[in-house]
Amino acid sequence: MTSKLVPSNPAEVMVIRDVVPRTITTLSVPFARFGRIKVGGRGTIVRLQNGSLAVFSPVALTEEVKQKVAELGEVKYITALDIEHHIFLGPWYAAYPNAKVLGPEGLPEKRKSQKNEDVPFAHVFTKDKPITSIDPDFDREFEWEYVPAHQNKEIVFNHKPTRTLIEADLMFNYPSTEQYSRTGESATTGVFTKIFGSLTNTQGAAQKKAIWYGISSGDRTGFARSVSKIHKWDFDRIIPCHGDVIENGGKGIFERVMEWHLDLAKKG
Repeated sequence: MTSKLVPSNPAEVMVIRDVVPRTITTLSVPFARFGRIKVGGRGTIVRLQNGSLAVFSPVALTEEVKQKVAELGEVKYITALDIEHHIFLGPWYAAYPNAKVLGPEGLPEKRKSQKNEDVPFAHVFTKDKPITSIDPDFDREFEWEYVPAHQNKEIVFNHKPTRTLIEADLMFNYPSTEQYSRTGESATTGVFTKIFGSLTNTQGAAQKKAIWYGISSGDRTGFARSVSKIHKWDFDRIIPCHGDVIENGGKGIFERVMEWHLDLAKKG
C-alpha cells in the first residue's frame, strides 16, 4: 500500500523550500491517496531560536533533506500530526535518536499492529489528559491544540514567532501545485482528484460543508470547541500537509472554512 501512496523517487520530485529563511523549511512531495487522488504531502521543519529543530509530519529522509537538516541544526522533536502521518517516523528517529517523538493517542498501537519500526513516544496526546508542556524551549515558541473530535486525531501547532499554523488534515488547500511541480504531471488531472479537489479548495463553501457533515459529524461540539481555541491564536500563514501553503491571509480563510463551527462554539 505504501508504494501506491508515496513516490518511489522522492529525491527527484521533492521541493525543499525555505518559507521563512533559517526558520521554516517545507518538504513538499507528490502523494496519492488510495493511489489515485493527488492530495500531495508535506513535512515542515521549524528552527527554534535556540537552534534546535522541530519536524512535523516527516516525509522521506533523502540525502538532500539530511544535508538541509545539518545546515539548520539538531533535530530535537519529531511529530506525527495525526494517526495517518506517521509513515516516515521510523527512518527519522533512527537518524535522530535523541529527538522526542510526539503523536496522538492510538498511533503507538496502530504502528505496533502494522509492524512498523519501534519508535518510543515521548508525548502522546490524549483527550483525558491534555499535554500542557513539552519543554521550556518548545513551549516558548509553540502553542497547540489536540483535536480528538477529528476522525484522524489531529494535533495543530502555531509557531508564534512567525505566526504560522502547522496542520495535517484539519484543513486542505487544494490544488497541490507545489507538491506536483517536479513530477512533470498536472496536480489536477484525474476524475477522483477533480472530485476531491472540489471538496477541499478554500474558495467556495464546499470544504466548510465537507467538514461539517463529514469530518466533525461524530462530535461536532468537540470539534467546534477545538476550532474556537485555534481561532484565538495569532496566525497569518497556514502550512497544510495537503495542498499549497497559504502564505498570508490564513486567518481569514480559516474563519471562512470553519464558520459554522465557530458559530456553534459561540452558542455553546
